[in-house]
Parts: sequence; C-alpha cells; structure tokens
Amino acid sequence: MSNGKPRVVITGIGTVNPIANDADAFYDALIEGKSGIATLQGYPTDNITSKIAGQIKNLDIAEHISAKDLRRTARFSQIAIIAARQAVAQAGLALKSSPDGTPDGVDRDRVGVVNGTSLGSFTDTYQQVESGGPTHERISPFFVAKMLPNMAGASLAMEFGFRGHNDTSVTACAASTQSIGNALRVLQYGDADAVLTGGTEANLSDWGISLFCAMKALTTHNHEPEKASRPFDLNRDGFVGAEGAGYLFVETEEHALARGAQIIAEIAGFASTDDAYHQVMPEDSGYGAALAMERALRDAGVAPDEVGYINAHGTSTQLNDKAETLAIKKAFGAHARNVPISSTKSMIGHTLGAAGGVEAVATVLCLTRGTLHPTINYETPDPDCDLDYIPNQARQADVDVAISNSFGFGGQNACLVFKRYDG
Repeated sequence: MSNGKPRVVITGIGTVNPIANDADAFYDALIEGKSGIATLQGYPTDNITSKIAGQIKNLDIAEHISAKDLRRTARFSQIAIIAARQAVAQAGLALKSSPDGTPDGVDRDRVGVVNGTSLGSFTDTYQQVESGGPTHERISPFFVAKMLPNMAGASLAMEFGFRGHNDTSVTACAASTQSIGNALRVLQYGDADAVLTGGTEANLSDWGISLFCAMKALTTHNHEPEKASRPFDLNRDGFVGAEGAGYLFVETEEHALARGAQIIAEIAGFASTDDAYHQVMPEDSGYGAALAMERALRDAGVAPDEVGYINAHGTSTQLNDKAETLAIKKAFGAHARNVPISSTKSMIGHTLGAAGGVEAVATVLCLTRGTLHPTINYETPDPDCDLDYIPNQARQADVDVAISNSFGFGGQNACLVFKRYDG
C-alpha cells in the first residue's frame, strides 16, 4: 500500500507503430534515433498540403486477425488487438480464455479494459459516405460496429475474455494517457484486479490528413519526410500525422505477486486538467498543463527534483512546444533545467489518441533500461524552448522516476508518473 492506496504495477507492454511492431524493436529504434516518417502510401496526395505520415510498416494484419474479424472490425481495433496481445502475453496470461474456466489462474470477471482513442474509425465513416449515400441498402451492416470509438476496447474484451470494468476515453490527443490514469483509479478503488489499458488510432488517409491540413496544424516539410517532425526546434512548422497502438497490462501489486508475475515498473501517479481556454490552442502560459504535472507528482508522492526524465507531448507545433516548455518550468521550478526531456513524436509522428499509450511504453522502456531516447531533428535552438531536450543522441541515465505528458484539443491535459519498481 502507498498513501493508503494499493500500489499498481505494470507486468506487460506492447506496441505497433511507425518504427517497430513490438516493444523490444521499438526501444532499439528509439535509441538509434530512427525516423518512421515517409510519404503517405495508399492514398492520393495531390490535393493535400501535407503529403507525409507515420504509417505502420512490415505488418500484414491478415496474418494476425481472422478473415471474419477483418470484415467486422476497423483498423484501429485490429492494431489494438495485435499490440495488446504482446502485453497480455508478457504478463503471462493465456491469449484465449477457456469457456470452461481460466487456465492461467486469472479471474477474468476481475480484469478490465480501459482504452483510449480520438476519432474512432473516421476512415470507415468517409468511405461509407462516399460509397453509397444515406440509403440503407448500401450501408454495410458492420459500419456502426466498426466506427464507434468504444469498439476497440470492446474488441479487446472479446479477444481475451476480460469481463470486468470497460470504458473508453476520447479526450483527443490525451485519450490514452487519460485511459491509463483511469485504469490506475479503477485498480486503486478495488473495482478490478488487473486492467489492459492504453490506446489506438488508425485514420491515415487523404481525408484524415485533410482534416488537420484545414487547420494548418500539419507540417509541409514534404521534401525530407524523416526530418519533418522536429519538436522544440526553432524551425518546426507542424506535426506529422501517424497511426499506432500502445498497451500496458497493469494490476495491483498484491495480485501480481500472488500469481508470480514479473513486474516491470510501477504507475505511481496521475492527474488531468483542462485549460478552459480554446478549442484547439493551448493556453499561452502553460498553466493547465503545469497543474496536471504538479497534481500527478503530488498523487505519486514525488518531489519535482526526484524526476529524472520527462517524455514530452512535444508535437512539433509552434504553440504546443512553447507552452509545454513554460509548463515544465512552472511545475519543476529550478529543476526544469536539470531534467532530461525528449519527444517520441520526433521519430514516429503524432498518433493522436494513441500517443499516450505508445509514449507510455517508450517511457517505461527508457526508465527501466538505462538509456533515454533522443529528440531527433533538433538542429536550431529556439529561445522560447530552452530546456534539455536530449538532442539527436540517446543518453545513458540512471532514472528512478519518469513522467509522460499528453495534451489534447479542448485543452485536455494528462500526466502519468512512473517509478522503477523497488520490490
């Protein structure tokens, strides 16, 4: 118990994203500083200003998902299942539950799913509209079940037979950080013994990218895709759209120890706030984001100077990176200039509602393996972004506490605190 609440630990992680299709390969690519950004494949780009994206590569989904489920589920649900299988397997659970019981000794009535996503399957929505209009004979009977944001979480429950608490966060780009934080609360309140949590997003298409081009939120650095995402750099000009999924299997320490699970790390704290300022722009001073960090640290019982690494939201937009820098200064005071910071998005782009899940995996890997991944493409310092962003080269560091930030449209702010497990 910690502060009267049960400790919550991570026993499995999994991800698919633009630079890797499992956690170990992901960490290797992060430390190498590998970019997964390239020209958008599979869709026309003539009429969109941002022609690049972070797409998942070398993954034949049909090898992982049955033909029946391919027809019935959207891509965001499919990649969620693939990433989540990795986390569940590492946690030592059977990938398919038995209808006659629980062969791995885990009570699936006490295992939940808390998922995050932003748009659900916008791609299926626009394809359906384009294919036939509002005539019910032309609408796929699977359309509603594909597009709804909660369907990825429901698909995960069906995949593993997890019959406990199930909900979905749709708080824009903070969604899966919010979902992991909500999973922490579910476990602390005793509503489950374990939870599969994280997030997924897969809406890369000419239409999906056009949504953000219309807002002028995306980079137009099309001639050098691998250098287009440059968080905190003076010459950043927008984020790069991406797809991916990242999941953690989390459980109470008591439950994990009782079943002999290998504990990876601890989730020690969480908080969320709202800027209450603007639909899409962050509040200039970073007040709301700082408040989320301060409250998350307080929830974890951690002092600012104990934090050894920050995985930043770091989108590569002018406003976000400046506001996040100011927020870190507010939350950490003098320690802000000592703590290493990096942005996973510099390599994979912005996976929207999945960002917090994928970046939680990155944070846990950096925390537990002793090397912090860089922020690549950091070439020209910005006077407004003057902290230590681990530029271009990975850095060895002995870290005991790390945080991960996610900020979303609507002023959504969420922060998680992870600790090295001390057993």
